Amino acid sequence: MILEADWANAWKAHFPVLRIGRRIVIRPTWRRHRRQPGDVVLALDPGMAFGTGLHPTTRLCLAALESLADRGLLATGGTGDGPGGPGALAPATTGSPARVLDVGSGSGILSIAAARLGAGSVLAVDVDPIAVDATRINARRNRLSRVIRARAGSAPSGEGPFDIVLANLIASLLITLADGLVQDLRPGGTLLASGIFENREAEVRSAFAARGLLIVNRWLEGDWIALEVQRPA
Repeated sequence: MILEADWANAWKAHFPVLRIGRRIVIRPTWRRHRRQPGDVVLALDPGMAFGTGLHPTTRLCLAALESLADRGLLATGGTGDGPGGPGALAPATTGSPARVLDVGSGSGILSIAAARLGAGSVLAVDVDPIAVDATRINARRNRLSRVIRARAGSAPSGEGPFDIVLANLIASLLITLADGLVQDLRPGGTLLASGIFENREAEVRSAFAARGLLIVNRWLEGDWIALEVQRPA
């Protein structure tokens, strides 16, 4: 007879230590990892919440976050010479770490990555109480409770504007929440939108363009797409 506890833990055998991009390492809490110089290690136990790093949409967001960090947009929240061109980001918070909003935080994996990469504060919101609890627990596990605050909610959060908004959702939700995402994003800020299946990309782009947002970067893995979007200053 297979015990219920065996079913609950069987998936853990298929969740290895993952390296994403150049620096980000996702370490399941039940595994060990020998840290290399420059590693940004995220200790994670997703439980019942989405966000392990195994799904392409999460990996795309993490790669995009690393790109933002490489351009100094998480640690300073200031201007950058990224794909949008010199000075594409308005210097609303130049010299201070970025304020980040994570919409649909799931396990909290993107919130933790943003904090580890230099964000000064992260508000993580999700409509699922299981996800809110998972984000809080994982933030505490990574000693980031003072940086990451998790609560029930969606976009608009009512606490904007933010320098960076993360939205690893699905295409239909990105379209539905487009007004709220814009409301939460400061002029000159950056939205990372993921969870977009290739055949829905045009609809998402159209929804963003209708609200004056600019697509400045695109990441692709298989049939999944993530977009870096800017709100003009």
